[in-house]
Amino acid sequence: MMNERSIGESLNLRQIGASMVVGAMLLTSACAAQPMVEDQPAAVESQEALIETISLAEKTMQRFGVADAPAKPAGTFRLTTYNIENLFDDVDDPTLTGRNDDADNTKPVHQMIAVARAIHKLDSDVICLQEIESLDALMWFKDAYLADMGYDHVLSLDAGNSRGIENAVLSRFPLTNPEQWIGKELGGVHPEKYGRNKNYYAGEPVAFRRSPLKLDVEIPAAEDREAWTLTLFVLHHKSGRYSQYWREAEAKMIAKLAHQVEVDHPGRAIVLLGDFNAQVSDESVKVYLRDGFNDIFATSSASKTAITTHESERRIDLLLANKAAIGYLHEDTAFVLGTAARPMGIDWRSLDTFEGYASDHYPVSVDVDR
Repeated sequence: MMNERSIGESLNLRQIGASMVVGAMLLTSACAAQPMVEDQPAAVESQEALIETISLAEKTMQRFGVADAPAKPAGTFRLTTYNIENLFDDVDDPTLTGRNDDADNTKPVHQMIAVARAIHKLDSDVICLQEIESLDALMWFKDAYLADMGYDHVLSLDAGNSRGIENAVLSRFPLTNPEQWIGKELGGVHPEKYGRNKNYYAGEPVAFRRSPLKLDVEIPAAEDREAWTLTLFVLHHKSGRYSQYWREAEAKMIAKLAHQVEVDHPGRAIVLLGDFNAQVSDESVKVYLRDGFNDIFATSSASKTAITTHESERRIDLLLANKAAIGYLHEDTAFVLGTAARPMGIDWRSLDTFEGYASDHYPVSVDVDR
């Protein structure tokens, strides 16, 4: 664990109030995940102090992305993907046991506040989320922190993941036709080795680690446009350095499923978005690019600068659009919203969380014609 002096030097804290920010960084959430009780003045005062500390961290510890979301152009809506990292509620799921036991996994209050602040800044109309425990957990979070956002349409479905995390959507527009492929075999079997070690799954059929979530967003008619349907595939590819083969198998199947939507619905706009756990230079993403899906940052003005969506300084949270969808997207509006990050050179082993920290990922957005 780093001491206060070394952290302070990394942040140049003399200029931003060393004692308060370093103290915030070294604290974990003392209040667990209990919602604020508004009729208790002490609780309100404590929450206000926490928000003040979070606000300071957002201003002084943002290393990536933009500090504030730009305004949406007239006649557009905002589409976002955001891995909010382990949104578990305070209810123990008896089906999760052993190393996947969620009894102590409740997302700390300060993290939920930081995530909610980011979502308010974004003002997205459709926000696709990864690492959600369940629909109940998402509703618990939404009702406590996003009740004013107009997200009347909520979707979160079990993805078949052993850790209990799934993909979800919050939307101001109706969501229809959800579909998943839990446990779908992708062809081939797992190799004997995972890097230099024995592969835990050796010899078993390769299947989705977390099923993609396919759904339709029903966009209402606008002044100069009829109502139309946008199909989304919300993705959370297999993580891990040595899981390239797994991600490639997932990508080939997802591309096939997406192309089937194009066959069934000619001219349908389709966007694949989420946590790809890979960069555009990796083979699993190239599968999509070769199959006609376009990286929204490829032609935007933002492509001229380094883009980071994860604290590891990689761009692994992507939005890929088919040709029909490109006609709706304002690619130059694509942006990454920054949130507080651990200082350079400090990882989660040294500093697992701090007041101001929301997630190890940052939300990625683009504006879309209504």
